[in-house]
Amino acid sequence: MASDQPFGAAPAGAAGPLDEGWAAGPLDAGLLSPVRAGTAAEALTGDAAWARALLDAEAALARAQARAGIVPPGAANAITTAARLARPDVADLARRARGAGNPVVPLVADLRDLAGDAGRHVHRGATSQDIMDTAAMLVAARARREIVGTLDRVLLLLAGLAERYRDTPMAGRTLSRQALPTTFGLKAAQWLLGCLDGRDRLASVALPVQLGGAVGTLAAYGADGPDVADVFAAELGLDRAVLPWHTRRAPVAELGTALALVTGALGKIATDVTLLAQSEVDEVAEPAGPGRGGSSAMPHKRNPALATLVRSAALQVPAQVQVLLAAQAAAHERPAGEWHAEWQPLRECLRLAGGAAETAAELLDGLEVRPDRMRAHLDDLLGLLGGHDAGADIRAAGALVDRALVRYRKNSP
Repeated sequence: MASDQPFGAAPAGAAGPLDEGWAAGPLDAGLLSPVRAGTAAEALTGDAAWARALLDAEAALARAQARAGIVPPGAANAITTAARLARPDVADLARRARGAGNPVVPLVADLRDLAGDAGRHVHRGATSQDIMDTAAMLVAARARREIVGTLDRVLLLLAGLAERYRDTPMAGRTLSRQALPTTFGLKAAQWLLGCLDGRDRLASVALPVQLGGAVGTLAAYGADGPDVADVFAAELGLDRAVLPWHTRRAPVAELGTALALVTGALGKIATDVTLLAQSEVDEVAEPAGPGRGGSSAMPHKRNPALATLVRSAALQVPAQVQVLLAAQAAAHERPAGEWHAEWQPLRECLRLAGGAAETAAELLDGLEVRPDRMRAHLDDLLGLLGGHDAGADIRAAGALVDRALVRYRKNSP
């Protein structure tokens, strides 16, 4: 009989290093990563979300095995109920994970206790990496849905800027110096296509289920193994895997690369906004808000706080992806460290990309564009050029913006 009681409770009297009463809350609330603090992506990738994904994977595996006649349907139902009602203490689970090197081993032990008589069917034929990799893909799928939805909002805002300022002239800048005329609409169109490329790449990355057993042969399921794996994927809404990918880590590397492209495109916007918002330029400004952009030492300043947060994410994600790329050099049929090294960098990539997208949407939604300042700077440039025909330089800019908008509308959901 399944129980609704929590499992894995911390031992009485256990205390952390900051147990003075004021340091309440999760161990990592984003204090050092405000770009993702309080965002949907953070909630979807936290410890509780990972524990939930592990439990969902175990329950789905039992249901897939029941459909193949490997375990009784009643046992699969009991395991599903136990997994749904379980509320693991993630801090305790993390400590207990040190014994086996991953959290699946202690979680399976607790789930078996909760499932009662059906417990002997929990995790049947699977290895810890099957459940951990599948949970990673499940967390990624849930976070990706949110990130892509936020990127769609970013794209809509960018398309609006490109269309609204299609013919607004400004000084183009190369190597940070004024060069020749361009339009703000064309700048926004470049932002639009960068984010569209990143969004489409992220949306198209395959997120396959993992099921291979001890050495990737599906030995416990006999000839029905591939079918069980396919049903397992269907139960979770993940992609089918042609083969188990225990030491073929391309799915994780490709996901990380796509997230780097997303944050890179958002970081490009943030960099341009930061430069255009400089006091000496003042061609755009971030949306005003209580407490936003303030300086602790200089109250007269209005800092580009949102752009700074987005840039912070864009600078971090490529470094995290380096670990994911290095982890592809895994040995034989089971990684010894490579697989484990992926977990935190992958989570950071998802968190940072989601936080950057949400912050960029906030930035763009209230971006103040100042065509008069753009015109004034352009006039200064034209004065230096002496009789230069600005109209000739930007004659095609509007048509280029239109082309970008056509592609966006063709690809938009």
